[in-house]
Amino acid sequence: MVYFIGAGSGDPELITVKGKKHIEEADIVIYAGSLVNKELLKCCKPSAEIYDSAGMTLDEVLEVMIKGTKEGEKIARVHTGDPSIYGAIREQMDALDKYGIEYEVIPGVSSFLAAAAALKKEYTLPGVTQTVILTRMEGRTEVPSEESIESLAMHKATMIIFLSVDMIDELVSKLKAGYEDITPVAVVYKASWPEQKIIRATLADIADKVKEEGIRKTALVIVGNFLGDEYEFSKLYDKSYSHEFRSARE
Repeated sequence: MVYFIGAGSGDPELITVKGKKHIEEADIVIYAGSLVNKELLKCCKPSAEIYDSAGMTLDEVLEVMIKGTKEGEKIARVHTGDPSIYGAIREQMDALDKYGIEYEVIPGVSSFLAAAAALKKEYTLPGVTQTVILTRMEGRTEVPSEESIESLAMHKATMIIFLSVDMIDELVSKLKAGYEDITPVAVVYKASWPEQKIIRATLADIADKVKEEGIRKTALVIVGNFLGDEYEFSKLYDKSYSHEFRSARE
């Protein structure tokens, strides 16, 4: 059995109880070494075989999985954040399906959620936006043309941009197709890690501040008016608003 596990955003305590349990019990652990906090490996049992997939190809990862399952081993495939977001797990799962190997996916805490916690902000504010866009800018990996930064920016929703901070000048230029220069922006570097860093600015000056800090990777660019101070209160707790669990009060 193979378990795909979201290891959380960096803080080793942000892994789920279920995910940690399967790592502790695993005979083989394959982890994304470029991003997963190695502190998590301390909970592996002494006899566990540990592989860092950062230097492995898909075929090499699958070879370890296939051999291990044939020998009756329990395998933990540990990904950063939540594996459903830029985790490249579909190709692994499809291959396991072809070999008839059972697997389970255990969700984790994505870096975009850890970033909101670090910022102490709510992505969906009444009267501001009720939509969150997770995306990336085209780089070595292509992006469908209808999902360009320019077209997504036109919605003026909360936008969280992965894997793009190294192209900050180009990214800002594309964002201006929809957002105004005064739109607040935050860049969160290594959310929830001890070295976490937050840069707050506007679209007009975020690029300069990012370059001043020397941030070129492992950071999210977060854009939107939810970072401001103006919003409407939720109807959920409004005393004049009734719902299934509470009647309106004068």
